[in-house]
Amino acid sequence: MSHVLIIGAGHAGANAAAMLRQSGFAGEVTLISEEAVLPYQRPPLSKAWLKGETSSEALALRPASFYEKSNVTLRLSSRAQAIDRAAKVVVLEGGERIAYDKLIIATGARARRLPLAGADSPSVHELRNVADADRLKAGLAAAKRIAIIGGGYIGLEVAASARALGVDVVILEREARVLARVANPLLSGFFTDYHRARGVEIRTGVEIAGFDVDGDRFNGVRLADGSLVAADCALVGVGAIPNDELARAAGLKCELGVCVDEVARTSDADIYAIGDVTWRPLPLYQRHGRLESVPNALEQARMVAADIAGKPLPAGDVPWFWSDQYDLKLQIAGLAFGDESIIVRGDPASAKFALFHLDGGVVRAVEAVNSPAEFMAAKPWILAGKAVDPQRLADVSIPIKEVAP
Repeated sequence: MSHVLIIGAGHAGANAAAMLRQSGFAGEVTLISEEAVLPYQRPPLSKAWLKGETSSEALALRPASFYEKSNVTLRLSSRAQAIDRAAKVVVLEGGERIAYDKLIIATGARARRLPLAGADSPSVHELRNVADADRLKAGLAAAKRIAIIGGGYIGLEVAASARALGVDVVILEREARVLARVANPLLSGFFTDYHRARGVEIRTGVEIAGFDVDGDRFNGVRLADGSLVAADCALVGVGAIPNDELARAAGLKCELGVCVDEVARTSDADIYAIGDVTWRPLPLYQRHGRLESVPNALEQARMVAADIAGKPLPAGDVPWFWSDQYDLKLQIAGLAFGDESIIVRGDPASAKFALFHLDGGVVRAVEAVNSPAEFMAAKPWILAGKAVDPQRLADVSIPIKEVAP
């Protein structure tokens, strides 16, 4: 009987196990997780979990009974140490060897760390898993002020959660604006103003020299100019690094992650890779990239499950993302590369608007704030390479469904 072994039990790995069963795969399925808890949702970690608004049961992707009823062997607190491709075996720490017929690598990514003095202080946090979130939650409970290094989505989401908990926040960003790598200047300016109006201090164009630690006492963040930004704890949110070491050591082709094709197959026909660890084709944009998102993890999990089960492959999806901050829901569809024209639909001052990125009139991406209809309309336009009239698109008196013929 065929055996599918999955390394990693985040959104990608855990859903791949479930989708294999949904696709009718009747062979053995083993899911290996380094963590000691059931596979869980990660987006709430920076929001509802930090604020104490959800439970472990609600956080879990599926109850424990699912794995038993679905005949999925879940190995918690287990770490893969090596992949022996010739023998088709994964070696666990401790020496146990598990044979596979098909292997799925879903090892995700880890937080990028700053090699600076004081970075190993227990008051300096990162946020990738529930253990990180629990430590950060405890830190916030005892803090009056947190310094957040990095003005990306994780930093902004934690800032909003910290303010909801009554903690003062200062964001320290190296670039000239927040969200510099992932959003256009208009959206960056909107979020900057929104956070500042809620008491968040945002400092851009600053370099971090280290963390000021005196024994067990954390004093704050030391800047390159020698000044001290006082804080009781800090969060480092400066990006993520793919956990592709197992794949590289096994000789699989890697670039900025494990290289896969459109079915998420690696350079070894019996090994797939899915989720944050992958360097994947982006056919809508004629390039490759790494997508750190739940929708990407689910899309690749569906592809792999169908391919292994011998079922028709599902259609590819438009890359999409979301971020919740305060009463704002940002939904992004497609990828913007900075050379498109931007059409503003709605009024940013009302906190309900959408930014459409057009290339020669063709919709390539949308950033929608509290505008779900615009987000939903844009997804099929992007997938189809739909051209729209910019004037009609900007005219909010025309319903979004009637903008494109």
